Amino acid sequence: MLSALFRKQQTPESTTIRESQAPPDPAAWTDAHGKELRDLVAAHGAVLVGGLDLRGPADVEAVVRKVAGRPLKETEGFAARETRGEGVYSSAVWPANQPMCMHHELSYARRCPGLLFFACLEPPADGGATALADAADVLDALPASLVERFEEEGWLLERSYNGEIGATLSQAFGTEDREAVDAYCGAHDIETAWQPDGTLRTRQRRGAVVRHPADGRRCWFNQIAFLSEWTLAPEVREFLIEEYGSGGLPFTTRYGGGDPVPRDVVERINEAYDGATVRRPWRAGDLMVVDNLRTAHSREAYTGPRDVLVAMADPIDPVDPPPPVDPPSPGRSPRRAGA
Repeated sequence: MLSALFRKQQTPESTTIRESQAPPDPAAWTDAHGKELRDLVAAHGAVLVGGLDLRGPADVEAVVRKVAGRPLKETEGFAARETRGEGVYSSAVWPANQPMCMHHELSYARRCPGLLFFACLEPPADGGATALADAADVLDALPASLVERFEEEGWLLERSYNGEIGATLSQAFGTEDREAVDAYCGAHDIETAWQPDGTLRTRQRRGAVVRHPADGRRCWFNQIAFLSEWTLAPEVREFLIEEYGSGGLPFTTRYGGGDPVPRDVVERINEAYDGATVRRPWRAGDLMVVDNLRTAHSREAYTGPRDVLVAMADPIDPVDPPPPVDPPSPGRSPRRAGA
């Protein structure tokens, strides 16, 4: 049985990783064990399969199709990626010397992947792990008052497509045509504001805590900390504010009612992630399959080359956001309806 191949790593009981040593033929192995692999991901949040001998994008696509069907096309990505195959991408372009904080892929989208596939073709010389954190454990570690406010209000993501940092319009939406972008945003509950110079600013409100559709588990599911302005290097943040103003940052997050999320709240969220994090260095040929709702992931800083491919599958609709908030009037911040 496949389950006999998996062993628990020597990490705390809350870890979501399970590991397998698989035979070297990726397509044959996943064809034989795809259902068991999905069952283990559902049970544990993530599975790491070693020794699959993944050599290129075609191998990765074949594995995804065996396990989950046709991989998804990414839309609304926050950073550029290289397309390496049908639904197979490079890791998001991000400075190697800066960590990519914990997050759930596309948690700000109305429709997001339920499964993520990470495949290591070439490990870095040092660092670069794709670390994981159990979203229920993170939720439990956060102060009740912080969770309550985000559950009541949700959270806001504000983006500015100015070409400095993050994805361009064409990278995020597949087009630069204004009507096509407006149509997509209108269909996905995203407010648009085109600037006089032709650049776009968007704003979308989402829920911060969701229940997993399989078992009802409450999960801290958002990118409040990762896409906060406080994750930017201080000198980068200062330059961008000087260049574009505080409203023109490539991304930042707010409480659902519109108030800024202060730095200390972002730091507290990241502390909760740190306490739940498990990691293991990449090895060539490794495959990691992750339940995107139940398990957050990050990318640690690294040196040397690193080639980890990403594919997404099993699209799901997270639960609807909290009740609407009153729109802001001049001189005051928005508040929750009825507050």
